[in-house]
Amino acid sequence: MKKLIPAPVLSLVADVVADQETHASLDSLFTYAEATGDPPPGSKPVKALTWLRATNKAHPEPLTVLGRIIHQYMEAPEVAQDYKFVDWGAEPEWSVKKRETVRRIEAALAKSGLQYRMGGHITDGGMAPSKTLSELIHGRDMPAIHREFDRAMESVEAKPRDAVSAAANVLESVFKVYIEDNGLTMPDKQDLQPVFKVVRAHLGLDPASVEDQDLQRIITGLFSVVDGIGALRTHASSAHSEGRKGYKLEPRHARLAINAAHSVATFILETWDKRAAGRASG
Repeated sequence: MKKLIPAPVLSLVADVVADQETHASLDSLFTYAEATGDPPPGSKPVKALTWLRATNKAHPEPLTVLGRIIHQYMEAPEVAQDYKFVDWGAEPEWSVKKRETVRRIEAALAKSGLQYRMGGHITDGGMAPSKTLSELIHGRDMPAIHREFDRAMESVEAKPRDAVSAAANVLESVFKVYIEDNGLTMPDKQDLQPVFKVVRAHLGLDPASVEDQDLQRIITGLFSVVDGIGALRTHASSAHSEGRKGYKLEPRHARLAINAAHSVATFILETWDKRAAGRASG
């Protein structure tokens, strides 16, 4: 039996997207999420609610659609529990409002026995992980981190865009935890490339410092891999309109991105541990 979007969650999300989106961006978001049918007529709240109800009724996996719709809100940097406003003065009202909105969605999901997982996934209590990805990285639970990439790989054939997004999110989480654990300054823009720039500088991943030319090429390739995965997530898995040029992401492309992200994450974690061991012995 398929699992429906609970009525309280459905109503709340309809209000949120109506408040946050224009008519055009709402249409783009719901179309990207593969909501059932064409855009309904009416005001934004009416359109969103009607579209979600139609999805609940006719779509084989309504919770999958829901996860894609709320993904861009749930994983915005401002909504993290440890988010710190970097500018002088009080945190802007829009940032506070965004965080409060996400907490309301989380509470509504929890009351219905559901949980949002990184990458736009909604799970029930029985499927919820025992630890967050951040906790897995803090504890260097490599087998569990490998399973996160396995989960991304499972959706390659049916949902290549979601798979790319999930893999990029795991990689981004590794970088952010490294920055936090080492007391480094988080960049203002917390996308994949800026956080990786901080990490690679601190780890000393400068190709010029490596004598072996073959290793130089590989480390230089790491930079291109991270840039490419970040760009692919933005252009091929974004909830926003793709413009005139459609991005035809195929499973083979997603599989390449996931495997590349997996290799980068493993190398960074192993280098991190080697650096930590060196400090401890020194």
